[in-house]
Amino acid sequence: MLQPDGHDVVVIGAGMAGLAATTALVGAGRDVVCLEARDRCGGRLLSAAAPPGALDLGATWYWEGERRVAELAGRLGVATFEQHLAGDTMLQESTGVRRLPGNMIDAPARRFAPGADALARGLAAGLPANVLRLGSPVTSIHRDAARGLEVRTPGAVLHAEHVVVAVPPVLALTRIAFDPDPPSDLVRLARTTPVWMGAVAKVVARYSTAFWRDEGLAGAAFSRTGPLQELHDMSGRDGRPAALFGFAPAQAVGPGFEEAVLTQLSQLFGTAAATPESFHVQDWSSEPWTAPPAVHRLSDYSLFGHPLYQQPALGGRLHWASTETAVQHAGHIEGALAAAERAAYAVLSTPSARVAAPTS
Repeated sequence: MLQPDGHDVVVIGAGMAGLAATTALVGAGRDVVCLEARDRCGGRLLSAAAPPGALDLGATWYWEGERRVAELAGRLGVATFEQHLAGDTMLQESTGVRRLPGNMIDAPARRFAPGADALARGLAAGLPANVLRLGSPVTSIHRDAARGLEVRTPGAVLHAEHVVVAVPPVLALTRIAFDPDPPSDLVRLARTTPVWMGAVAKVVARYSTAFWRDEGLAGAAFSRTGPLQELHDMSGRDGRPAALFGFAPAQAVGPGFEEAVLTQLSQLFGTAAATPESFHVQDWSSEPWTAPPAVHRLSDYSLFGHPLYQQPALGGRLHWASTETAVQHAGHIEGALAAAERAAYAVLSTPSARVAAPTS
């Protein structure tokens, strides 16, 4: 029989929200465990090594006014650089391809020189030993009037005063058995809230040089024919590594997809685009710890940041902290950090039976 393992807080998910919440709670003196189903941290921050930089297969940018992510990058020593903007845009329609003057897609943004997942790796490296537990999917959460919340994984039983759910709400409702069930209005909301990038495939093609820039192109394109619907320059600082990337509906991925993408790239940027040095397809809908089945049916993005996500559930003990629950910047890294900040504050505002809450 598994022996109960008691803590102040259990955080579910080691993406940016989960790692940020864990870091804040550990810093405030709370006894915290962060459970991650995958064998890696970072969640939707995933980067493939491509010296002298990396290729982001998940989150890529941050923008002006997103202070939390800018401050975090500075604190962790993660170098950033400006997204390449100069050049013209390509438009692909059923009638052919046209060149439009100027970059009509990209806005000023910043990128992470070592890849976006350097933020997650930096936060994870700063946690005490044994706080982060990989390969630990949560299977159930049971409310125990005497001991708070019981959290089960295949290999452990944990008790905690608070649980921070730092995974998309619909994924939590799909993967975790709750006892008792959350309020019915919250369940309906969670089951219909989309997963950011959950129904998307991200395609990255790496080249020896950013040849499109020599032709006065920004690497930006949008298409009404597909399979990629929008494209951007993903080259690193000073154009190295050189890369283009685009988004496609995850349902488009299948036999012949790579060939269709390479044909599209050559139509937009010339024959050199048909033969990349490496080619990556990250289908986020196929990630079982990101998106539940039929995620493509969830499309009401107005549910992001819903007021119900701002309120703790299960007697004030369960807190939502994924980027989908953020009031501002939902879907961005900044949204994940803001949601984590809110959840950590809610936990720390509640007096703890194990550790006295900080006083002002």
